[in-house]
Amino acid sequence: MASENSPLLAYRLLGEEGATFPAAGAAGPGGASPRKLSTFLGVVVPTVLSMFSIVVFMRIGFVVGHAGLLQALAMLLVAYFILTLTVLSVCAIATNGAVRGGGAYFMISRTLGPEVGGSIGLMFYLANVCGCAVYMLGLVEAVLDVFGADATGPSGLRVLPQGYGWNLLYGSLLLGLVGGVCTLGAGLYARASFLTCLLVSGSLASVLLSFVVVGPRDIPLTPRPGPNGSSLPPLTGHFTGFNSSTLKANLGAEYARDYTTGTVMTFASVFAVLFNGCTGIMAGANMSGELKDPSRAIPLGTIMAVVYTFFIYALLFFFSSFTCDRTLLQEDYGFFRAISLWPPLVLVGVYSASLSASMSALIGASRILHALAQDDLFGVILAPAKVVSRGGNPWGAVLYSWGLVQLMLLAGKLNTLAAIVTVFYLVAYAAVDLSCLSLEWASAPNFRPTFNLFSWHTCLVGVASCLLMMFLISPGAAGGSLLLMGLLSALLTARGGPSSWGYVSQALLFHQVRKYLLRLDVRKEHVKFWRPQLLLLVGNPRGALPLLRLANQLKKGGLYVLGHVTLGDLDSLPSDPVQPQYGAWLSLVDRAQVKAFVDLTLSPSVRQGAQHLLRISGLGGMKPNTLVLGFYDDAPPQDHFLIDPAFSEPASGTPEGSAPALSTLFPPPRAPGSPRALSPQDYVATVADALKMNKNVVLARACGALPPERLSRSSGGPSQPHHVDVWPLNLLRPRGGPGYVDVCGLFLLQMATILGMVPAWHSARLRIFLCLRPQEAPGAAEGRLRSLLSQLRIRAEVQEVVWGEGAGAGPLEEAEEEEGDFVNGGLGDAEAEALACSANALVRAQQGRGREGGPGGPDGGDGDAGPATALTFLYLPRPPADPARYPRYLALLEVLSRDLGPTLLVHGVTPVTCTDL
Repeated sequence: MASENSPLLAYRLLGEEGATFPAAGAAGPGGASPRKLSTFLGVVVPTVLSMFSIVVFMRIGFVVGHAGLLQALAMLLVAYFILTLTVLSVCAIATNGAVRGGGAYFMISRTLGPEVGGSIGLMFYLANVCGCAVYMLGLVEAVLDVFGADATGPSGLRVLPQGYGWNLLYGSLLLGLVGGVCTLGAGLYARASFLTCLLVSGSLASVLLSFVVVGPRDIPLTPRPGPNGSSLPPLTGHFTGFNSSTLKANLGAEYARDYTTGTVMTFASVFAVLFNGCTGIMAGANMSGELKDPSRAIPLGTIMAVVYTFFIYALLFFFSSFTCDRTLLQEDYGFFRAISLWPPLVLVGVYSASLSASMSALIGASRILHALAQDDLFGVILAPAKVVSRGGNPWGAVLYSWGLVQLMLLAGKLNTLAAIVTVFYLVAYAAVDLSCLSLEWASAPNFRPTFNLFSWHTCLVGVASCLLMMFLISPGAAGGSLLLMGLLSALLTARGGPSSWGYVSQALLFHQVRKYLLRLDVRKEHVKFWRPQLLLLVGNPRGALPLLRLANQLKKGGLYVLGHVTLGDLDSLPSDPVQPQYGAWLSLVDRAQVKAFVDLTLSPSVRQGAQHLLRISGLGGMKPNTLVLGFYDDAPPQDHFLIDPAFSEPASGTPEGSAPALSTLFPPPRAPGSPRALSPQDYVATVADALKMNKNVVLARACGALPPERLSRSSGGPSQPHHVDVWPLNLLRPRGGPGYVDVCGLFLLQMATILGMVPAWHSARLRIFLCLRPQEAPGAAEGRLRSLLSQLRIRAEVQEVVWGEGAGAGPLEEAEEEEGDFVNGGLGDAEAEALACSANALVRAQQGRGREGGPGGPDGGDGDAGPATALTFLYLPRPPADPARYPRYLALLEVLSRDLGPTLLVHGVTPVTCTDL
């Protein structure tokens, strides 16, 4: 092999993986393929062959000749240190449960989820495909170096014609041989691998023996072309036998020009070649589907293979540096033939290693592809890979992979692709380390591997080492591989995947959320950072979709809980009826595209259930501070499932969230006149209960009249200007209270301002209305409020209105209230209703004036109308102290908010605004 001059071999020396096999129970129509392989045949043999590959014959001289013995051993230690860290992670995951077919892909996907696992699995598959093509081309060039018509070596036979077409033919014939073995099944592959291992081991034994028994000799080297095309003087290498002077001369580094590529070598380039040759550590793990006892075989066999290959590499480095001079090592990478007792045996080893590498890469690629197809992550594109034989051999995946490798052979040269292939392998190794690290950090109780020689420190160092090695070998390929992985992950996320695998991200989130919830001290809360944390009580979501989305807009990054009370008594029921409902409610949250939690309870009455939810919803500092209810009126409920596009159209790819399922789980809306689960008395009592518990209250009326674009997650482009009206005073008690800046009034302003921060409401014009008191000069209250709004950084239009506009003023002038609220006494029913009617008329009049040229009603106006009022915020009075007055209170609220369009009646009990920095 003195004439070995292939530039491909300098870059293609990378690890290739062994076979993986289908999952148990999915191998064929008749059941799972039997697990037959032992630790030696299933793990040790494929891992040793993958880690030796062709580098053990063709690049020992390259590494020692350029780096010297000391740096070569340092490189070997660093490379095996990185690989050992990944081996520890592989062994830990493999011994934590049943590992089925798919090897590294199965481990990563079942730990990190289908998005990351599927993307890395596809990259791992492509790495095996490209690696098989690279090894085929390398084998062809190794054959032609001896038997080709253009061979330049002194011992070339020159019998095979050469050229692009001939080379492609040779590669295709050899690929057909490899494909035939893989198509016939794993059993034949295992026997062929064992035979190959014997040939490689025999060849290596002859090489080691030759170092000892062959005497010193001079080895003439093939003349090299000079820089101008002229030939350089012939060189002679020297095999000195074991000589201390030779060892001393070979200790230090002497980086020179590589005769196969013409480039000057560096530590990084030599280390990359060495590292590329021994990365096949997962060949045994990928045999998981065929092993008798994978939990024992994978750790034991992989560690045995790593130790054995390390020992052989170190021995070859030592023997080469002790017996060969620098010229021989740097100018003839195939010097093993020149010093061998029987040179043809070295050729047998080279060809056997190349064939085993190609076969291992092809069968590994086919098993990974079959596992990807079985998981149905990429749809019909991989459907042919699901076909299996009666014995469980996925011959469809083998043919699929064979075709791709054949396409790769058309390229003829894969120098640049070899680095990308190695980087893909390193991405997979880093993902395995990351999977083990995630499981360890998540502290999952079910992560109990029987292999304990690892820790999160080894996993973390393994991830960092793989990433560092990727960028050391090829920064461009490393960046491109990470970009490709991100794009594939985004594609799989958009397409959706199985949710039953278990996501370690959820365990990590739980672990971190628990830790930070403990640090979220309610005693350190400050009004500057207040945000609404809403509990929306929903009876039937069919009639509450607009309110559900409006509440999602009002939360401003705070907690949002959907609460529902199921009526019943657990003592009289055979099982809890609440637990089966969670799936439907979570599907509702997904389809409605709101960021909400779900909390359900069982209670004899809605009022008691609301109390339960107000007390126990949330955790620590994340507890609801605001109760949101729909308004209690006689309006017939509307079925928004029939008109909302998110529910009227079938969901793609998510059968559990489809419209038919939700329609079945949520009953039709209540028919007009049918009994209601909540009485008016209990409705007002629920409001009173929330205020007693120091919770803010929001009552929402006519939210179904909001246009869809107001409830969308984004504005979706320019929208028509509209008003949001705020009345920060108690319209049912105009002369009582501290004026316009009490706690409840400021709460209204804060909620309206929060809504204006939502993209769909950016075009809203906030209007604040002030009612002039008797003998109050116009402009005085407006000036005070504008000054306050300036301090609060709220941009709004302030308007003063006079009591009596649009309504009679008699009851307003004569009302005398008791402390607390007028509904507690002081006015008769007729006077109180007249007061509510006057306030309602006043609000409607101002809504009408928002429409330039339009009539007075809020629904009036024509094509030339000005901005309309989209939403009105009203001050919600406290319920009366006497429960007997609850029906009267509710009737007054109905009169007050009648025909106002979408309205929120709000009562705030906690300070929410701050003027300090």
